[in-house]
Amino acid sequence: MSGADTADSATSAPPNPSTAANDVLQPHERPTFVTPRDFLEQGRPILPPRALTAVDKEELDGLRIIRAFLKVRTSYDVLPLSYRLIVFDTGLLVKKSLNILIQNGIVSAPLWDSKTSTFAGLLTTSDYLNVIQYYWQNPDALARVDQFRLNSLRDIEKSLGVTPIETVSIHPERPLYDACRKMLEARARRIPIVDMDDETRRTTVVSVITQYRLLKFVAVNVKETQKLRKPLKELMKVGTYDNLATAYMDTPVMDVIHMLVKKSISSVPIIDKQGTVLNVFESVDVITLIKGGVYDDLNLTVGDALLKRSDDFPGIYTCSMQDQLSTIYDTIRRSRVHRFIVIDEDNKLKGVLTLSDILEYTLLEGEENE
Repeated sequence: MSGADTADSATSAPPNPSTAANDVLQPHERPTFVTPRDFLEQGRPILPPRALTAVDKEELDGLRIIRAFLKVRTSYDVLPLSYRLIVFDTGLLVKKSLNILIQNGIVSAPLWDSKTSTFAGLLTTSDYLNVIQYYWQNPDALARVDQFRLNSLRDIEKSLGVTPIETVSIHPERPLYDACRKMLEARARRIPIVDMDDETRRTTVVSVITQYRLLKFVAVNVKETQKLRKPLKELMKVGTYDNLATAYMDTPVMDVIHMLVKKSISSVPIIDKQGTVLNVFESVDVITLIKGGVYDDLNLTVGDALLKRSDDFPGIYTCSMQDQLSTIYDTIRRSRVHRFIVIDEDNKLKGVLTLSDILEYTLLEGEENE
């Protein structure tokens, strides 16, 4: 009996999975294999990719030429023939640094650690906003604000849980394209150019490239910006159009400062009750209010604070959803622009288009196809 069993086992081959399934299951009974992607696409029609129009192709060609230009130009190329560079030692009092910025008409400066002889980051208006926010939360410490030094900014950042001071930099001989990518990755509006001294082998700060200077350099030297003819309404991801931070003329300045810090933005549109754009409150307006180390003007309303602007304020730059990036680049070439307030035909607020938005679109749109 056992021998018969053994013989039967030896002569029996294991069933072929495919033939066995066909023998047992009828065609309508065969199992259906479902992938996760099928679940995602259930209830959603699968549409063929949209064919590129002539305008689409021209737009992508213009962006490709701009990026190619940025890859063969260095950070040195964007510097003016003559310029002034102000660098702050990290041991400098915040009050003194503020006065120096105002006296020289600048809004940022590289930081230098004289103890280690190294580049220590970039001081911007955001750092002063953090200081104000800190003393608003800790009023007992306000009496010591005059003794506060730049090397304590790290402690402020940790206390508030905000983005640390910008420390990204670029070597002057690196392509401008690399500088752009670094700015986008760090969400920085400017980037210091840092070199190495051949004799001392120590780092040295050469200058600072801002987004405005970089985009103007493109607008002046690349005529193919005129190929960017798609209107903003077709580029809805370029700019911010939802959950916009806004304020009224009677909004307290401190409320606007909270918005600037919380959202990590540099401006807040000022509107009336109907949504009509009246003005823009910028982070640099705060610098004017606290010059001399006096913080009393922070109790003003936005309307009263804007009256303290200098007479050379360039004004508000606006655009519509029908505007093209070609005209945007033209405006950057002719005027010192930091942002565009997007409005409709009735001057109602629609969105905000920053230089960061323009730079990101210029560098990344369609890049995966190159």
